[in-house]
Amino acid sequence: QVQLVESGGGLVQAGGSLRLSCAASGRTSSTYAMGWFRQAPGKEREFVAAISGGGATTYYADSVKGRFIISRDNAKNAVYLQMNSLKSEDTAVYYCASRRYTWPGRAEYDYYYWGRGTQVTVSE
Repeated sequence: QVQLVESGGGLVQAGGSLRLSCAASGRTSSTYAMGWFRQAPGKEREFVAAISGGGATTYYADSVKGRFIISRDNAKNAVYLQMNSLKSEDTAVYYCASRRYTWPGRAEYDYYYWGRGTQVTVSE
């Protein structure tokens, strides 16, 4: 079993930045790909970014490309999401997820373990 705990969410003004963290524990592995997803009120959960087990490969949703950066520190069993130039449409609950494979995926069904999420609210 793998436990994932997100942190770093909060309220920020449009144009600002936040850095989300996800701490993994339990039977985790540095070879597992990790991803971030988000769910806005009244909408389905959507893919945001993903990173391969070694960190060499990253994927981003078009809506965040150029503004968000995903990274990982395998020594700390952690993955991060640096969010810059935030917009009101980025307001959502952000979830960390882990695969049991090295290669990252973009779909929810690619991921086996999920955190409980952290709220990000961007005000105009």
